Amino acid sequence: MSVDLSKPLADSQNDAPIIGRYRELNSRWRTIMALSTGAATLLAINQIFAFGFFVGSVMLDSRYLYLITGIMLSMVFITFPANRSNRDTVPWYDIAIILVIVVIFSYFAWNAERIVLEAWEFVAPPIGVALALITWMIILEAGRRAGGWPIFIIVTVLSFYPMYSHLLPDVVAGIGLPIDDVAIFHILGEESLFGLPMQAFAMLVFGFLLFGVALQFTGGGPFFINFAFALLGHMRGGPAKVAIFSSGLLGSMSGGPVTNVLTTGPLTIPAMRRTGFSRHYAAGVEACASTGGVLMPPIMGATAFVMASFLGVSYVTVAVAAIVPSLLYFFGLFVQIDAYAAKHELKGLPKEELPKVGQVFREGWYFLAVFFLLLWMLVYLQQEATAPFYATALLLIINQFTPHKLNLDKALLLVASTGKLMAELAGILAAIGLIVGALAVTGMAGTLANDLVYIAGDNTVVLLIMGAVTSFVLGIGMTVTAAYIFLAIILAPALINAGLDPLASHMFIMYWGMLSFITPPVALSAFAAATVAQTSPMRVGVESMRLGAIIYFIPFFFVFNPAMLLQGSFMEIAPVLVTAVIGVTLVSGALQGYLIGFGLLGSGAAGLLVRALLVIAGLVFAIPGGGILGLNQWWLALSAFLIAVCAIGISVMLRRKPTLA
Repeated sequence: MSVDLSKPLADSQNDAPIIGRYRELNSRWRTIMALSTGAATLLAINQIFAFGFFVGSVMLDSRYLYLITGIMLSMVFITFPANRSNRDTVPWYDIAIILVIVVIFSYFAWNAERIVLEAWEFVAPPIGVALALITWMIILEAGRRAGGWPIFIIVTVLSFYPMYSHLLPDVVAGIGLPIDDVAIFHILGEESLFGLPMQAFAMLVFGFLLFGVALQFTGGGPFFINFAFALLGHMRGGPAKVAIFSSGLLGSMSGGPVTNVLTTGPLTIPAMRRTGFSRHYAAGVEACASTGGVLMPPIMGATAFVMASFLGVSYVTVAVAAIVPSLLYFFGLFVQIDAYAAKHELKGLPKEELPKVGQVFREGWYFLAVFFLLLWMLVYLQQEATAPFYATALLLIINQFTPHKLNLDKALLLVASTGKLMAELAGILAAIGLIVGALAVTGMAGTLANDLVYIAGDNTVVLLIMGAVTSFVLGIGMTVTAAYIFLAIILAPALINAGLDPLASHMFIMYWGMLSFITPPVALSAFAAATVAQTSPMRVGVESMRLGAIIYFIPFFFVFNPAMLLQGSFMEIAPVLVTAVIGVTLVSGALQGYLIGFGLLGSGAAGLLVRALLVIAGLVFAIPGGGILGLNQWWLALSAFLIAVCAIGISVMLRRKPTLA
């Protein structure tokens, strides 16, 4: 058995499965996209490596940002139609917008030094004001096309906020400004359009997006899926375990839960169905695994890089902190699937139908070698900005000596697809940046944080619950990255002001912002998987909630004690990790009604009682001692152990009852 993924892994960082989002470009426009992507890539390499290709010295950062943003925005209007009726061609009005973008951003780039030295963000000449107003409108439309109506509405309301903030009630009032001042601050300053989101994109995310697409076009997707089938396909519930392994890895590359579902789901869901999994269960497994990939190092999509920029730490710091929470989540999925397969006596696929590990490794060893190079440069050399470019170069060179080597047409398609992905993310980040600027110029970011702390009454748990609900609601209909940025501005400072660890606070809102993908009523990953499995979307959503249940608690755990994020000494971290693994095992077994090593937990009301007690025991085990709760780890473990013993005792009695009768 082998897997053929002839299509690229991911076309999108956006996670709305809308048919007709992208234009079907003809060869001329595909060539323009490829040339634009090539120009943007050369600009990025020139700036990140400080080569000085064009001016003999390192380009001014603001000039670089104007140039690359202009290219990206132009590509947005090539890639995304204004509506579904013009998907086949680029109409005259989009060409006109592209020409306007070229003129405006060329002007800004040419005058980059004047803009900085003369502080145009505060006092600009009339032409600067006029061009800033036009650019503002263009960015709003680019955000709508790339991110959808939710982003457009939120960004529009909040980007204009400085103009009406002084008219609002005191609790949400800010400094009022005229539209001209707002426009030049948004477009010509360093805190709005060119704030942290776009800076992270231009200096860090760019290379990783290039690496991810190159990995897909050189056969990385089939390799990882075949590797997963070779390792796990023969085990009980094997296809479901393959879904966890492959979707987790591929999701880390794409950063898009829905995109991941639609890529790996058509392969894993039929395989799960073949071995006895129900349609809704198979779809739920795929939805949870694909969503969890966003949390999985080493790449984690674009969100981790933006988080690192907000926190002022290295990307490696964020990736290391994400290791334990993501592994606990996937471990919980794995245990549940194993329990379900054991409970229903589901077998794996026949070994003779599966690829051989040795053969798969021989055909794709270089993918692992490239990953090791990437990790070595990230962790040991700490070259975050340059590492993906070296990894991409090595991958493309080795690939040319394999059956997957790129011809000219495929190479152009790779470049054009990279441009599509970059344009979409850049369009979203440019729009979201306006929110950052609006709250910064009015001084509302700090005020909102203080208000949230006040409303919570200085109760950290209440504040966390408020934050979880807010993050979940804002995550509905938005991309993970967009939701995170918005919450990082408003909510994260409130959590930090309440005394919580900054990294744990940012991780908390990222986790809860993405939970909407597996939680009804708008569970986009679950609904996409339901489409592939041809079953009820809502039923898949409920199953996804149960399978991914542990992820609703993990963010609270690592906020209570950052030792779960590998922060602290070995003696602080080790007990937390051991009890967390035990707790996740108990909760997972209880959710499926089958505890590995013990068996069925019983049925009827008594069985539900056993399962409820085991869930409680598992959560008490998993709650980290110390931290803000101040609970003793050993007392928690002892209490959980006693509850688990009671539950197992009741289950044993239920087993003996028919015999005694």
